[in-house]
Amino acid sequence: MWFVRRFLSSVVHRSQYTGQSGLFRRPQHCPPSELELRYLQCTCCWRSRVPVAGFETLESSFISSSAPCTEESGPLDACYTAEQRQLILQLLNTATQSELSVVKLLRKHGSRNIVEYRDKNGPFKTLESVVNVPRLKHKSAVTVFNFILNPVKREKKMKVRLKLAKFIRPEIDKSWLEHAGSIVSVVCGINKIAWTHVDCSMTLLAWEQKDCPHFMKGTYLATAYLQDVSKVVARLPSADFYIIEKTSLSHQNTTLFPIMVHLRTVEAMLFALLEPRNTETPNTPPRVLNMMRTAVGQHFGLMVGESRVSGAEVVQRLMTESVTHKSPRLSLPQELLLKYRNSFQMGSNNGGEELCGALLQAVAFYELLRKCSE
Repeated sequence: MWFVRRFLSSVVHRSQYTGQSGLFRRPQHCPPSELELRYLQCTCCWRSRVPVAGFETLESSFISSSAPCTEESGPLDACYTAEQRQLILQLLNTATQSELSVVKLLRKHGSRNIVEYRDKNGPFKTLESVVNVPRLKHKSAVTVFNFILNPVKREKKMKVRLKLAKFIRPEIDKSWLEHAGSIVSVVCGINKIAWTHVDCSMTLLAWEQKDCPHFMKGTYLATAYLQDVSKVVARLPSADFYIIEKTSLSHQNTTLFPIMVHLRTVEAMLFALLEPRNTETPNTPPRVLNMMRTAVGQHFGLMVGESRVSGAEVVQRLMTESVTHKSPRLSLPQELLLKYRNSFQMGSNNGGEELCGALLQAVAFYELLRKCSE
């Protein structure tokens, strides 16, 4: 009998908490804000009950204060504490337009709209009033407020280094080029080959060109080409590297095929004659390299679309700076200045694009190499 009475009383006691899960439960008729005395039942004895009150309320208040406000969190003022609201309103009411522009979503027109609105309507008193600013609705306002409370520092963009492989072929270790004492820049034309000898201190040591009478004459006779190219190679000064211009002609223009074959033939002969025979020695860099013609044109601003215009004006400027500037980009000896002072003027027949190309290629090589090392 005692057992039946105890069982029925426990059923009635549990019926008050139907639908509630967990250990901390409140009656169904009790409002959420009402605090009550609740118990943890001992699993061994029904008479041992530990009173617990307000644990669930304390936990919910802790979560609401620490969690960031989202777009679906309800009224804006209810999402933040009094200190957070004061911090947000102080910034929005006192910051200048330039200071507001660093805030996310306010970097363009948002900062100006806030300044104009508060000048017209007075300072913001609540966070809800910020929604009245044009283009700043509830979702955007939440993003702005959260950024003010937790500003994210904008990462500085890493300076992109110029890759050596963009203008030098084949790929070579940069340290070998940096330790080179001098280079010879070679440019091949339709009927001549020009070259310049420049050392690492940007001093011009030699600047010449030679006519090649067998170029582009009828069929491409190998012995005739080899004779002209060999005479040029015999006159080239000794240097650590020989830089040969690599042209980029359109493969779609079939009328340029004869010129393309001509340039590739001369290029192959220069590589074969200038490269040492014993290339199997380990840790030995190639002596002959290609430099992209378009890279030189882009460096001096000579590109118009995919075509490169004449570099005569740039060469004239370099020659003038060599005399007038204390630290010129390129130092030219007096005899070379006198020799070529009138060669690159308008209508002159004494100069040539090959001479311009050889000089500009040498200057661009050292300057682009320096950019790769910065």
